[in-house]
Amino acid sequence: QVQLVVSGGGLVQSGGSLALSCAASGNIFNINVMGWYRQAPGKQRELVAAITSGGSTNYADSVKGRFTISRDNAKNAVYLQMNSLKPEDTAVYYCKADEVLAGFHRYLEVWGQGTLVTVSS
Repeated sequence: QVQLVVSGGGLVQSGGSLALSCAASGNIFNINVMGWYRQAPGKQRELVAAITSGGSTNYADSVKGRFTISRDNAKNAVYLQMNSLKPEDTAVYYCKADEVLAGFHRYLEVWGQGTLVTVSS
């Protein structure tokens, strides 16, 4: 069974920084894409940033230049450094892994638990 464990998050003032971490476990051979999503109250879940096993990245326009996604393939971990945070970044943040090869199984997607990020004005 593949699991994603998220850490980080919390309360920060506008303009501040926070870092999120997500580590996958479960006899994993390879993870194609790892990413961060967020869901604000009353809104749909949206992609924040994603990174492939080769290091290619994709960011939502709203976070470009402020957030940085990185990955450690050896640790099956993905990170999100969030700088210059704004109140509109307030949301529950989720980690997701796409196309996970683990044991004799291929998982199309695996979600981690959410972590709340609150940015006060």
